[in-house]
Amino acid sequence: MDLANFELETPRLLLRLPRREDYEAWAAFGADEEAMRYIGGAQARSPAWRSLAATLGSWHLQGFGMFSVIEKASGRWVGRVGPWQPEGWPGTEVGWSIAREAWGCGYAPEAAAASTGWAFDGLGWDEVIHTIDPQNASSKAVAAKLGSTYLRMDRLPEPHHEKPVEVWGQTRAQWQARRAAHP
Repeated sequence: MDLANFELETPRLLLRLPRREDYEAWAAFGADEEAMRYIGGAQARSPAWRSLAATLGSWHLQGFGMFSVIEKASGRWVGRVGPWQPEGWPGTEVGWSIAREAWGCGYAPEAAAASTGWAFDGLGWDEVIHTIDPQNASSKAVAAKLGSTYLRMDRLPEPHHEKPVEVWGQTRAQWQARRAAHP
């Protein structure tokens, strides 16, 4: 796979590998306390840089990672969505985090659906999970729109191991059956 040119496209979004030019928007997102409330809390620029580098590094180490989500109409960076499985993770995840100025536009389910389809069809995953803070009603709604259901309580690896997360998910067969019933 040519990582430099790999992308997924939806009607309104372009999902592509993160780039250095994404950093200012990535760092602004990371500094937003409300946007980061359920995913580790606000972070300074230096940890945001390491987060961007780790996300891009995932692509080179594993052949997948979170995409930068670009709004086609404006060209602006609106979030990160995609397959994710760091060391010690409780499963093969498709996760999402959208910048607050793009909340309410339906970008999370649109991008997550494209990413989930690619995880099953392109990566050959048998299951996709979503790790969700128990208080995050919005992410639970996105998971339900994707056809995922609550599976269990679990924990993330360090340094977030003390806080339990809900694990939502579905199998490839469930995804395919839902897609066949709702094309």
